[in-house]
Amino acid sequence: MSWFGFGFNGFGQIVPFGKAGCGTPGEKQVKIAVPAVVKNSNDSPVRLVSETKHAKEPEAWNMQVIACWSRTASFSGKGEGQVHLTGFTDGSSDSRKSISGSGGCVDAWVTERYLTLRFTDRVECWTCDGADMELVLKSEQDSSDRKTEGYIASEPPLFRPLSPQLRAERLALGTAHALLLCAGGTIYTWGSGSHGQLGHGTLVAEEEPRVVEALWGLPVCVVAAGGWHSACISEGGDLYMWGWNESGQLGLPSRRCREEAEQNKETVQSESEQEETVEDVFISIQAFPALLDIPHVSEVSSVSCGSRHTAAVSCQGDLYTWGWGDYGQLGHENLCSSDQPSLVDFFPRHGLHVEDVKCGPWNTFVSATQANPAGSHADN
Repeated sequence: MSWFGFGFNGFGQIVPFGKAGCGTPGEKQVKIAVPAVVKNSNDSPVRLVSETKHAKEPEAWNMQVIACWSRTASFSGKGEGQVHLTGFTDGSSDSRKSISGSGGCVDAWVTERYLTLRFTDRVECWTCDGADMELVLKSEQDSSDRKTEGYIASEPPLFRPLSPQLRAERLALGTAHALLLCAGGTIYTWGSGSHGQLGHGTLVAEEEPRVVEALWGLPVCVVAAGGWHSACISEGGDLYMWGWNESGQLGLPSRRCREEAEQNKETVQSESEQEETVEDVFISIQAFPALLDIPHVSEVSSVSCGSRHTAAVSCQGDLYTWGWGDYGQLGHENLCSSDQPSLVDFFPRHGLHVEDVKCGPWNTFVSATQANPAGSHADN
């Protein structure tokens, strides 16, 4: 019952350098193509359920992992324990740090400059890009007062208010755009639209939240934002994607992936499949939401977007990934990119049921439990 990570490990944010079978002592392994158990500041596996809790109370210690480019943060979504940072912390790489005073945190968000912590009664924003952390914003909260709704951005002004009329439920932030899921399942987007990531059918920016009309009337329950692409899941379990497809991150035909396939024989596409293609049709930008069909998957329960890759969990507990894979972030135990959603067979091979997935810009983090307690166990 652990979190696994794979992809970019240039700051030791997945596993410490030279540990856990990832190279010789002192060696800096930047690319991790095989899922490895994530360790916290105590050098212990980040587990879904604390071993100190009773097995009958799994909800009491629901660990979460989030990531930016140079570090990861792990915390209990139930407000127990402290927040742990790994990677670039205290001004150096390959560091582990437990954040003092973070006990009781129920949600967190980490960027290259800031660590934002949400408690039941307040929100705190701290700098985390140097040797010392500094409190730069603190806002008291009243859960019954929707007039103070807003979000913490990655650049000043840090607090950005939202209209209470939107009835915000969830927010996903991309590199320069945002998706807002409102009560009733309606999606609003705003920010940069240069790659069609807003889903309005244009490449222009929107300064204010604008409803995604193409999805009007379709109740949505999950939203995700990548570098320059977006995704959502309907209440019926259908996956929709839009935006930039340069590396196949939308699961649509990509010129870059085709060129890589021609240069690398170790791809998911065989040469015979390539020869059968009569016409080469590539999609660079998809400015409207498009339904993505994942083979052998009837419903999707979770989706997350990296800078140029995407990961989704099926209702059967399987993980599928696609897009840019130069750092092993697709988990297929190679460094290949793909424009076709493919099963990450590491987890079923080790008898693991995938619960959730969170993408960093260049890496991927997966929570998984033992599918069959009597079966084989994954290597830690």
